[in-house]
Amino acid sequence: MPTSSRAEVSDLYPTVQEEVARLSAAPEIRSAFNWFRAQEPQLAHWQAEMARIAAPPFGEGPRGAWLAERFRELGLDDVRIDDVGNVFGIHPGFGKRYIALSAHIDTVFPAGTPLNIREQGTRLYGPGVSDNGAGVTALLGIAALLRSVRIRHAMPFVFIGNVGEEGEGDLRGMRHIFATPRWKDSIAYSLILDGAGSDTIVAEALGSRRFEIIVRGPGGHSWSDFGAPNPIVILARAIENFCQTPVCSTPKSTFNIGVIRGGTSVNSIPESASMRVDLRSTSSTELERLERSLRVSLDQSIAAEQQAADARSSAQRKTHSVTCEVVVIGDRPAGELGPNARLLQVLRAVDAHLGNVAQVQRASTDANIPLSLGREAVAIGGGGSGGGAHTLQEWFDCSGRELGLKRILLSLLVLAGVGE
Repeated sequence: MPTSSRAEVSDLYPTVQEEVARLSAAPEIRSAFNWFRAQEPQLAHWQAEMARIAAPPFGEGPRGAWLAERFRELGLDDVRIDDVGNVFGIHPGFGKRYIALSAHIDTVFPAGTPLNIREQGTRLYGPGVSDNGAGVTALLGIAALLRSVRIRHAMPFVFIGNVGEEGEGDLRGMRHIFATPRWKDSIAYSLILDGAGSDTIVAEALGSRRFEIIVRGPGGHSWSDFGAPNPIVILARAIENFCQTPVCSTPKSTFNIGVIRGGTSVNSIPESASMRVDLRSTSSTELERLERSLRVSLDQSIAAEQQAADARSSAQRKTHSVTCEVVVIGDRPAGELGPNARLLQVLRAVDAHLGNVAQVQRASTDANIPLSLGREAVAIGGGGSGGGAHTLQEWFDCSGRELGLKRILLSLLVLAGVGE
């Protein structure tokens, strides 16, 4: 749903709109906006430098150390790295509850991926430059601005570079933060920076379940053991059956078989084969229905291949055992920010003031965790534009980054309370 126009926002949230306008007119905020424009070369440098540091799932350590050093250089307090690799830095205020500004530092790319980052005009090219180079760069940009332009605000900010957002990370960084006594009750608002752009507000958390399915059989030689059940064939049958499962458009649901592995040679019946399956829906009921269909497809496929194998081997009077293991490798909870939540009111008012049109969307992001716990959280872009996410052809264009940074800064300061 589109963000309301300035007049509509003013009618709905007049106090918030007035606060945004008052804040934007302050001399220090005008100085901040000018600072953003002048600092683009530094921002681009940080973005390229970070993108050249590998951060595969469960291997974010070197990038986390780099970010912690940047936090120290920018004067953040109490800079530390927690047990799972999340990086923290504090910008003090005058209250006891925090506003969290976070960006995930991991990428989807496995260890060993060539990180050939190059700059051409206003664009950066290479794996991870936008997702989430744009988000982390915006995080650093806001921290650097607060050091350079002194702005008194009530609530303190905690800057977080978190691990484990992508793929098999299963939001482990954010899960850890909201399970930690220091943070789980002290973070009042979470503003999560994910990717490029300024045209979205992710205030609805898309639920997902992910599975690794492993089928095991006796294996053997393709000639002498012909007839033994083949785990690859079992998975192929299961995929064919499962792909006939009807999916809803309302509520929207999807499935994907993203990885399949098995076998050692062309003339060997494999002893095992595996696949990884991703189910997504805006409805937990639909997720459960898709999971049931997946499991039924597997059972039917195993039974069919077992029966065929027994028939092929009847002359030898052989029996064959087949096992199937379904391992949950991801379970992202759903959630939704209420339409009258203060965080959403503030973002809408800021967008209206800046003349920015944004849409509320549903997606799977770090915001899933706080939203599922009933906390106020959204995910937004770090400005600029990007494309080719999760591919080696990923790119980021800094044109428009300034708008994204203004949006983030104004939202933080209105939430925190300036001059209070």
